[in-house]
Amino acid sequence: MIARLLLAAATLLPGLAVSHQASDAYVWLTVSGDTVTQRMDVALRDLERDLALDTNNDGLLHWHEVLSRWADIDRLAAEGLTLTADGRVCGAEGAGTPALDDHGDGRYAVLTRTWRCPGSVRRLEADYRLFASTDPTHRGIVRWQFGGQDGHVVLVPGAGRRELAGPGTPSGGPMSLFLEGVHHILIGTDHVLFLLTLLLPAVLVRTPPGWTAARAWRPVLLDVLKVVTAFTVAHSITLGLAVFGVVDPPSRWVESLIAASVVLAAANNLVPVVRDGRWKITFVFGLVHGFGFAGALKAIGLADGSLAASLLAFNLGVEAGQLAIVAVFLPAVWGLRHTLFYRRGLLPAGSLAVALLALVWFTERAFDLQLLASS
Repeated sequence: MIARLLLAAATLLPGLAVSHQASDAYVWLTVSGDTVTQRMDVALRDLERDLALDTNNDGLLHWHEVLSRWADIDRLAAEGLTLTADGRVCGAEGAGTPALDDHGDGRYAVLTRTWRCPGSVRRLEADYRLFASTDPTHRGIVRWQFGGQDGHVVLVPGAGRRELAGPGTPSGGPMSLFLEGVHHILIGTDHVLFLLTLLLPAVLVRTPPGWTAARAWRPVLLDVLKVVTAFTVAHSITLGLAVFGVVDPPSRWVESLIAASVVLAAANNLVPVVRDGRWKITFVFGLVHGFGFAGALKAIGLADGSLAASLLAFNLGVEAGQLAIVAVFLPAVWGLRHTLFYRRGLLPAGSLAVALLALVWFTERAFDLQLLASS
């Protein structure tokens, strides 16, 4: 049964190849009297998937292609969000001027509009449905300002109305960003594959004849603990540096190096260069992954007073998601470690598949190419 599950997971690699970037939209809402001012940033890659904006099929989105479809983009965004004030639906007025903005993970369409509510707003709710039918991993990250309060919340498309702001309304707080951290690691295919690639040989011991099954559970757990801890400490350092603005490397470099780290980790399973102390290279690679995690928090633009708590909550969510992966994967491969299927089949074949896939990612990201068709 475990073998069949792992083989089934391997068949998903082609799909994962085009889904390595998280799908988030960023929404800012400012309430004043009966008026709500909105800015919504939606990733062009998500809009391309639903609207096929690339009319000449060259793998690139040009401004004239986006602009020619702006009415469709605006309609999609308008259908994706409904605001309700005190139980009554607010009316959306005309859209603002078409614009684009660069985020850490790519270019976004900027959609602005004004909402008029029936009377002065006392309690604001949102029904978020953007990409509900086409991308179950999508999330809307909302920051709101109302009555001297400032808060944030992560919205799941199609989950129904969610209270955002009002008397006594929580500001979104740590739990919202904790859940976003869990979500971010679980849908971050490159981060997940990096972790799984490190776990694949953890239940084996390298000997002159080749890989052999580990005899005891405790040394395996100790090795995994070192690897996971090194990754955690490393990405926590760079996540904090990036979010606080101390270091801000170009996203293209970061995403390219993340892909390169997956290639090298997988290659080390095939031709072990680092046999002992894998936690050391994990720490080095983890520094790069931390910059990748920073994108979501930086895009929200949280107030300085809440930034430290938000950073901690998000990072704890990332760790919880990471530990969930380890808790599911490690017992499964422990049960297979004695089999030739695992030692001579799944380990080398899986590592090779991951290395090739990550090499394609690296080429796409480093040289701004599209080698894999988007789904």
